[in-house]
Amino acid sequence: MRQLSRSLITAALPLSLLAAGVTQATEVDLPRTMAWTAYGTNSSGYAQAVAIGNMLQNQYGTSVRILPGDNDVSRMTPLKQGRVDLCACGIASYYGAEGVMMFADRDWGPQPIRVITTSTASFGLSLAVAGDLGVETPADLKGKRIAYIRGDDALNKGTEAYLAFGGLTWDDVERVDFPGYARSFDGIIAGNVDASFTTTVTPPAQQLSSSPRGISWPVLDPDDAEGWERMMAVAPYFRPHEVTAGAGDVSADNPVPSASYPYPIVVANEDLDDKVAYGLIKALQDNYDDYKDAAPGAVGYAFEYQDLQWVIPFHDAVVDYYEEIGVWTEEMQAHQESLVERQELLVATWDAFLAEAPDDEDAFREAWMQARTEALSNAGFDPVFE
Repeated sequence: MRQLSRSLITAALPLSLLAAGVTQATEVDLPRTMAWTAYGTNSSGYAQAVAIGNMLQNQYGTSVRILPGDNDVSRMTPLKQGRVDLCACGIASYYGAEGVMMFADRDWGPQPIRVITTSTASFGLSLAVAGDLGVETPADLKGKRIAYIRGDDALNKGTEAYLAFGGLTWDDVERVDFPGYARSFDGIIAGNVDASFTTTVTPPAQQLSSSPRGISWPVLDPDDAEGWERMMAVAPYFRPHEVTAGAGDVSADNPVPSASYPYPIVVANEDLDDKVAYGLIKALQDNYDDYKDAAPGAVGYAFEYQDLQWVIPFHDAVVDYYEEIGVWTEEMQAHQESLVERQELLVATWDAFLAEAPDDEDAFREAWMQARTEALSNAGFDPVFE
């Protein structure tokens, strides 16, 4: 199990390779204007996009227009339509690449997207648990009342993954449905439910921490190989992470062994111009000091935080950059090729499926998920979503 906390890749690479990241062989060549989509204007993802945009303007004269989106579909639609260059997305980008959940829809299907960069900062993604229950690990959640957010696949998948770490499923807890994320935290404070999935720094978690019930975060032992195997079988995008910022008494002096995944995940379509993709990753790394303190979480774009063997393939030009600075390994290349093969298989399966797909919406989704599972399984891939 890779220990991916502050240093995502340094443990896997010799120091000589990290020191090699000084090559200046290819210059940055960016367009005069770019357009991105991002989370809403009050989000850290939007603030980070603004900070990066300011850096690109100051260093290269590139003007970045940022379009805020209220939900995953509204953020990814302009990218699908080619109206923006990039999306500073959440984990829905992975669901889009896989063609599942909200993307198992006739208008979507698997999206051929590529990662430019990601940010992994000091916070974690976890189940916020009422502090008066004495829950220390996910296994202690058995029999507890757990929030299920209607219409929010990402949050519910995160909850399912935490339960799996503890050897539990939804059948082992009492599911309590809520119409929205914020309402679930009102429910914890009111004593109607015991836990809800969130980031460790979100305002609702802070409110729970200040309430009479208090807050706790389940500990995920980084050495529990079986627990991590169960968790990543449900949601392979999670990684072990030492959380140093969070509601309650979580800090650098009192960290919590937990989990996280990148946010934002900056993705483009696979056909984004190579010069643009290369210029972006090089600009982000060369000018890191110019934006890292300009928005909450922007420190997470540092090279040491990049997971070069994650769940979505990189853009080819980003791979070129990592090869150029001497950090791209044969193992990383094999992983990249496997991800690209998986994505190409998904797209081909989708195209064939549409020719005879049922008209009924529910039947369409069920038939697609079956076709997807069969195609991936027959090719030796784990379907993950079935």
